[in-house]
Amino acid sequence: MTGNATGDAAHQERHSNGDTARAGQQWWLYQGTGLPLPRDVRDAKWPEPPHWRNFDGGPDLPPPPDDRAEVDRRLGEQALPFRVDPHEVSMVNAALYLRRPLLVTGRPGSGKSSLAFRIARELRLGRVLKWPITSRTRLRSGLYEFDTVGRAQASGQYWARVAAMGGVAALSESAEEDEPSGARADRHDHVGDYLHLGPLGTALLPQKLPRVLLIDELDKSDIDLPNDLLNIFEDGEFAVPELVRVRDRTPEVNVHSADPNRRVQVRDGIVRCHAFPVVVITSNGEREFPAPFLRRCLTLEMSDPDEEALAAMVAAHFPSGLDESATDLIRAFLSRGERVGGLAADQLLNAVYLATSGGIRTDHDDETWQAVLEAIWHRLSPAGP
Repeated sequence: MTGNATGDAAHQERHSNGDTARAGQQWWLYQGTGLPLPRDVRDAKWPEPPHWRNFDGGPDLPPPPDDRAEVDRRLGEQALPFRVDPHEVSMVNAALYLRRPLLVTGRPGSGKSSLAFRIARELRLGRVLKWPITSRTRLRSGLYEFDTVGRAQASGQYWARVAAMGGVAALSESAEEDEPSGARADRHDHVGDYLHLGPLGTALLPQKLPRVLLIDELDKSDIDLPNDLLNIFEDGEFAVPELVRVRDRTPEVNVHSADPNRRVQVRDGIVRCHAFPVVVITSNGEREFPAPFLRRCLTLEMSDPDEEALAAMVAAHFPSGLDESATDLIRAFLSRGERVGGLAADQLLNAVYLATSGGIRTDHDDETWQAVLEAIWHRLSPAGP
């Protein structure tokens, strides 16, 4: 048996033991353990969609690339099992079964964004597509961007060369390889050179298994964006007008995707999903969302991580091991968080990194260390009156 097969078998046994311990939760596909699920187990348990959420986009594209470096940066270099929150895991699975977005709320630093990466790692769904939201974000930027200026400039270069060479007939006699790539921009089969699908648009490409899409901090968006998302979430498709206009002559166009160095084919100017993406939308609770938007989402409120969860997170990011001072630091972190209204998990990681670097004294009564902790563990929200 190969090493990978042995590892999969070990993971399968641990997942199986977890299923047994969680009697009555056999419907869970996502287990919330942090361990990659064996592919055969995942494929056997993958639920069929409700008929009203069954989309027919295709043909399916090859599986997406992985981004282990990003996952390790977010979750730690090793996947460690930890005590799961049954409500959190149930809500993730409900979103998977129903093919609905999951709106995740909670205080900053409670692990909302990390949930998307845990789902992708455990279910082996490849690279997470990230769409960070600001007040200037519009729906189209998530779907696609078209470089109108670049295409116009390239087209101008083309027609300038046509004139310089004595007309179209003379240009056609020039060898194809002698033409600058930009000079062919007016040809419809090169329109894809100027079109880039955004993270939402890439997530809606046809795949056998869904992509994971993180829409981060939606509460920072323009007031119209949640409503603009309604039809996309309901229909699982969108049209690209720049491609629709040329589909009679060029029904298949290769365009850039949101995955690095990956181009994909769009047919007839329509992007339509097969498997609806796993959409994790985070919110810090800074605004109310419209009722029609909430009706199309499942809502999960994340609680602040406790001592056990923080210890598992720290151990995942420091696989070489920690001394007993790390436990004291976690407890001090929790205590300060209670006093200042909550802290973010990365503030704990920053403190642990300094404490284990060997370059600073970390005695409890050392004034320099306490001042450093005070600066790192600063209040995340304005102090009350």
